[in-house]
Amino acid sequence: MSEARSIGARLDALPPSWAVWRLIVLVSLGGFFEFYDLMMTAYISPGLTRAGIFHAGDKGLLGLSDPGTFAAATFLGLFIGTLAFARVADRFGRRFIFTVSLLWYSAASAMMALAHSAAAIDAWRLIAGVGIGVELVTIDAYIAEWAPPAMRGRAFAINQSIQFLAVPTVALACWLLVPRTPLGIAGWRWVILAGATGALAIWFIRRGLPESPRWLEGRGRTAEADRIVAASEERVPRGGEAAQSSQPMVSRGVEPAPPGMFSPTYRGRTILLIVFNVFQAIGFYGFGNWAPSLIASQGHTVIDSLFYSFAIAIAYPIGPLLCLAFADRFERKFQIVMAALLAACLGLLFARVRAPGALIALGVGITLANNLLSYSYHAYQAELFPTRMRTTAVGFVYSWSRLSTVCSSLLIALLLSRAGSGAVFALIAGAMAIVIVSVGIFGPRTSGSLEAVSP
Repeated sequence: MSEARSIGARLDALPPSWAVWRLIVLVSLGGFFEFYDLMMTAYISPGLTRAGIFHAGDKGLLGLSDPGTFAAATFLGLFIGTLAFARVADRFGRRFIFTVSLLWYSAASAMMALAHSAAAIDAWRLIAGVGIGVELVTIDAYIAEWAPPAMRGRAFAINQSIQFLAVPTVALACWLLVPRTPLGIAGWRWVILAGATGALAIWFIRRGLPESPRWLEGRGRTAEADRIVAASEERVPRGGEAAQSSQPMVSRGVEPAPPGMFSPTYRGRTILLIVFNVFQAIGFYGFGNWAPSLIASQGHTVIDSLFYSFAIAIAYPIGPLLCLAFADRFERKFQIVMAALLAACLGLLFARVRAPGALIALGVGITLANNLLSYSYHAYQAELFPTRMRTTAVGFVYSWSRLSTVCSSLLIALLLSRAGSGAVFALIAGAMAIVIVSVGIFGPRTSGSLEAVSP
């Protein structure tokens, strides 16, 4: 395509047709199993303790809490995946990562299900986390590059809703299976194997995904990008033709590389997102990964805590759907600030109640606040960097959330055993306060095309 509107302008002109939504749904199905594995951390830990593989208290590996080291291994793997391998998606394309990471995760999770010691489980958990980490960053980049500005917020909300369906799924599976031994096999092993086999099935479904046209254009493969976008334009229903862009007709070739993430253009954004990710992870995963243990610490049995956690988890896929009503009406940064404020306030109340109904109600409230936070910041950080370095930069800043969760998992385990759930939620509230100040004051606005937001 020697003379044509840029690929970005043509993508931005696409209406919210099924041609675009289909891609969002397909890529999100792979994310479902990534989230299944990610959130499984909270729900199978009590079962591993009950089976005698994890030790109670601080008698686990290295004299630490076994659930704490299990969560730390998960997020250390995510840290390695996002930091070391996210750049591969900028080098070889988004589809390459979609292919490799799901196969990687399935194999590592299957090996973890066969393990018989805490050390082996943590080792395979770390390896599986590497595949999950790079996959989630690539999904964010792919959605941001395909979704037009008018539907980008809703695209991330739908993506999060599909992915978060994994939370009640894994919570229900653990509630039903962890206390039992179907066919003589421990229930927690069935929970892990279900995720591994499901991810393999989704790999077959998702093989037909097209490459990101923006990435192809940036690599000089403009003819391929043109064919993919043209196919989407042909699927636009009558009466919904793509609007004409005001961007001039230009010759497209291999563009010079944009400034790096620490250049004057992007340095402020990079530092902001490092700070944000360090503290949002404490708030989000401090509740999401520890809900059953936090409830159990308030005097409830393991089985009751799993049931209450399942009741709370039902809200996970519902929250992003509620966000559809305003996802593209308000600036992303203000949605992040509101979510952090709600999570902090509701968390402090959660620590003070004991009644099951109040625990579930406040837990649902915290979950909805975390839904708003999650969908909005996944869109936000993908918007703040240009296509040629999007997964590299997002992987770098996002990796700080993984490193933060490694450290905070051990800290939360210590606080929970020594000072109770009140101290944990005080830590969460403080972290969310830093999120509010950093993004509220220093965060740029992101309405408009990707090329305008990140030149």
